[in-house]
Amino acid sequence: MTDPIPTAALDPAFPARPGRVPAGQAGSAGPVVTGTGVADAGVAEAGTNRVGVGGVLLDPFTEAQVVAHIMAALERGEGGHLVTPNVDICRAAARDPSLRTLIGAAELAVADGMPLVWASRLLGCPLPERVTGADLIWSLTGAAASRGLPVYLIGGPPGVAEAARDALCGRHPGLVVAGVHAPPYGFETSPVALAEMRGRLVAARPSLVFVGLGFPRQDRLIAALRADLPGTWFVGCGAAIAFAAGSVRRAPGWMGDHGLEWLFRLISEPHRLARRYLVDDLPFALRLLTSALLHRALPGRDLGGHEVSVRRRVR
Repeated sequence: MTDPIPTAALDPAFPARPGRVPAGQAGSAGPVVTGTGVADAGVAEAGTNRVGVGGVLLDPFTEAQVVAHIMAALERGEGGHLVTPNVDICRAAARDPSLRTLIGAAELAVADGMPLVWASRLLGCPLPERVTGADLIWSLTGAAASRGLPVYLIGGPPGVAEAARDALCGRHPGLVVAGVHAPPYGFETSPVALAEMRGRLVAARPSLVFVGLGFPRQDRLIAALRADLPGTWFVGCGAAIAFAAGSVRRAPGWMGDHGLEWLFRLISEPHRLARRYLVDDLPFALRLLTSALLHRALPGRDLGGHEVSVRRRVR
């Protein structure tokens, strides 16, 4: 089993999945469901369940609930960090306790990967849907535009963030993009470059910052910047800026819905992604699903190895 995974404080305004009433408790070695149910689709009490899949804790949120929660928090002047773990991130976190800590410290963590959703279903505590940074960059900027909230884009090669800005503003008239920045690789190790970025952000004072540098670089950067902008939400969005710009093609929706987006990206970039997807991620995903299936078939048994559980997120 993994080391205990730290959890972040839960805001009482977390929306619950409509009709989701956790109940029961299994043996300590198997899946455990604790917490209180909610009768309506509005908000959940502190202690709402997070689903532990692949060594990380995930919030059972839809994309719409993520947007609603972030907008409500911004109205209260409260910032936060959104992380979207996929199989590759879970595999890295399973090997590195510091990465589990990084994910666990985020206010929101949602599943960007159908294998994680499938594993949660096998556990009997299903995550409602896959929620990707590539989708959230559109829905969150749409919500920001309707409220006049400024956003900031960090990531991509030179020119990509600008192209993403233009695409987002074209989709959402009235969107305020307070700035874009394409930092060079390794900039975060330079105190001067980091101070320059910090200065730009503090001067711009955005409500939403999309950081597309890949995990864990983007999320470590977010952790370093958050104290300067406590009322800002930071979104670790991976390739979302490149997708929005159109510089990288995204898989058709049906492939994402069936867990095949990795195959589309593998075909598009075989030399860069073959080892990651075929040698590293695919075996991890298969072990994860097998473990979840065994936990379902043999509840309460100590099966060892792979981390599948449901734990209460506590204040």
